[in-house]
Formats: sequence, structure tokens, C-alpha cells
Amino acid sequence: MRYFIQFVYFGKAYHGWQNQPNAITVQQVLEEGLATLLRSKVAVVGAGRTDAGVHALDMFAHFDFGEIESTTDLVHRLNNYLPSDIAIKSIFLVKNDAHARFDAIERTYEYFIVQEKNPFQMETAHYIWSTLDIDAMNKAAEILMEYEDFECFSKTHTDVKTYLCKLKKAVWEQKEDKLVFTITADRFLRNMVRAVVGTLLEVGLKKMDPESIMTIVESKDRGRAGVSVPAKGLYLTKVLYPKTIFNE
Repeated sequence: MRYFIQFVYFGKAYHGWQNQPNAITVQQVLEEGLATLLRSKVAVVGAGRTDAGVHALDMFAHFDFGEIESTTDLVHRLNNYLPSDIAIKSIFLVKNDAHARFDAIERTYEYFIVQEKNPFQMETAHYIWSTLDIDAMNKAAEILMEYEDFECFSKTHTDVKTYLCKLKKAVWEQKEDKLVFTITADRFLRNMVRAVVGTLLEVGLKKMDPESIMTIVESKDRGRAGVSVPAKGLYLTKVLYPKTIFNE
């Protein structure tokens, strides 16, 4: 039987989601927890990769196992077992061919920026004291929406078949004490969101005009885009699936 897990995590202590030979990851900790409680080796497949230090406010993964008498009880036991920076929200049955990664039709990330020094936000947002031209950043973000090939924002030497991503949203908004960049697409390339944010900040700092985005994207050259912003400000906030994968 196939189960989906919905969970959240604070990424500071982890080298991203995916298992690595010499580094602790969220996938590793989750698999070890399930194996201990279910008394069987469990392979967990995530909705996607998050880089080292990136957080997730809404993440999904799937695993296969026999009948679980009470998923509610397993959620409670797993939360007691896992470290404080990972929390399980729910575990539920899905159709046997449902896939946490390949069936996801939309993903949303948010990047948090604070512009006043606050000790309680130094690990959860990127601090920039300089004045930012938000209107110019949004103009550049609108131009970004006209493209689908984002090789210029991809980490180099990655094993991907295509650099095409269909953007559905890219906007900067002031939300209380945070400046938040929200970006939604069917898929993302490795390091893409942090590189996009870094480039748009160059526009906000008036180091380039919004139209420069066209030249950067069309160059397909990572060296032309801005630097990647710190991982601590990036959050995976939503993963969307078609209703057809869920049990009636």
C-alpha cells in the first residue's frame, strides 16, 4: 500500500532533502524514524530536492508498506521520535501508483527578506539594509514570466534533461515586517530560486535595469545572473497534486 506523508522542517541542520553519503539529510532522518517505528526498512521518495539549509512549510513524500492500523497514531509516535526541527502533519493512503515527485503539478517557494536588524530573524530570513526598488523588481519578475528556459539560473554541471519550467507566478510583496518573493512553477532547477532572487535584488539595488533580465535569460549563462542568496531565507510553501491520485 502506498502512503503520502505531509510534513514540515527547519532546514538549518540538514544538507538538503536527498540522502548523501557523508552528510545528514531530512530524507535520512525520516527513513530512520519510519524504519524504527515500523520495524522494517522503508524507502521514502520526496516531492523534490531542497538545497542545504532550505526550509519546508509544506512538503510531501511517499513510502510503501502494509496496512497501518492507525496513521494518526503513527503521526503521533513519529513526531515524538523525530528531532524538533521536523514535524509530521499527516499520513494518508493514496492510489498505489501515486508518486510524490512525478505527480506534483505545481510547487511554490517563498523567499523572506528583512530590512531591519532583528536577532530573532537572522536564521530565518535574509537581512538587507539597503533601500530596494520593489516596483523595479516586480517589473523584472513580470519579464521573467515571458520565458520558459532558465538555464542561466541553474546550478552548473547538474544532470537534467531540460531547463524548461513553466512559471505561473513571480511577485514581490511587503508582508508585515518581511519583503516576500513568491514564485510558482511546475518544476524548478537546482539552485534556481535563490539565483532568481539574487538577480532580482540586483535590479532592486539599481545595479541593473529590469530589462536586463531578458539579456541574462537569453544568454543561458549562469555567470551572467546574480549571486545565489543565502538558503536560510528560502521556504518551500506549497506542493499541489491532482485529485486523481487520492483515494475516494
